Formats: sequence, C-alpha cells, structure tokens
Amino acid sequence: MQTRNENDYRKGVGIMLLNNEGKIFAGQRYDSTAEAWQMPQGGIDDGETPQQALFRELLEEVGTDKAEIIAECKDWLFYDLPQNLRNKLWNGRYAGQMQLWYLLKFTGSDSDINIDTDEPEFKNWRWVNCEELPSLIVEFKRDLYNSILQEFSEHLG
Repeated sequence: MQTRNENDYRKGVGIMLLNNEGKIFAGQRYDSTAEAWQMPQGGIDDGETPQQALFRELLEEVGTDKAEIIAECKDWLFYDLPQNLRNKLWNGRYAGQMQLWYLLKFTGSDSDINIDTDEPEFKNWRWVNCEELPSLIVEFKRDLYNSILQEFSEHLG
C-alpha cells in the first residue's frame, strides 16, 4: 500500500448522483480537449464541512441541489495527477486529491439541471450506466472510480 502525505493532496468531495433509473450523472469537462467526463467534485473550502462542500459543488457544477445523501465513503480516496499536470493545477502545490465521496439520490427532474452556471465546469452532461462510467473517465482517475463503484455497489442496480 502506498504511503501518502495528506499535506500533498488537496482535500475535496465527490458526488455520485443517481437518477430514478439508477443511472449516474456524468459531465464532460470544459477544460479538456479530450473526451474527458467525470462526476461532480470539488475542493472543501476553509471552515466548510464535507457535506456543505458537496451541496455547494452540486449547485456550482450541476445547477441544482435537489438531492439527498444515501451513503458516504468510509475512507478518503486518493488519486495522483500525472506529472505533466502537477505544475499546471493548483499552482503545483498538490500531487493530487484526497476526496470523500457521497452517493446522492437526485430528487429533481432533468429540467432542474443547468450546467450553464457562473463558472461552468461541464460543456455537456448525461446519465450513464455503472458499467459505462469507468471507460468515460480519464485514465489517471479510473482506479478511483472503480473504488467508488465498489464502495457504493450495494446501492447500485
């Protein structure tokens, strides 16, 4: 098992948002020329709890907070940035992110989703099946996403 210094990782939250059909929200990143999709995620601000951060991020990235928490990961999950991205993101301060992931049930309708927010994170979005999700994700986050799917497997169809 890899030993990590938590100070080398940006603390954040991740959101697996499920609709009534058991499909997962995935957004296509604006800042990537590749076909890069991901679930909503973001940093935890000073003085903010992880749960406060997740609902703020949901509003900022998906344009709605119509959701209820179903489950929380039991441990922080990590991913490492590829070397070519480390100096480009967060002023080179972090090797990657440590995230607390949450499974949420979307309580709104598709018309409540508005990715055209003040600072858009996504240029497109869709609902995807569990099996499809890992193949949409950038390679350096695939192990993390497989861990999330495993962690929440008892709640997924």
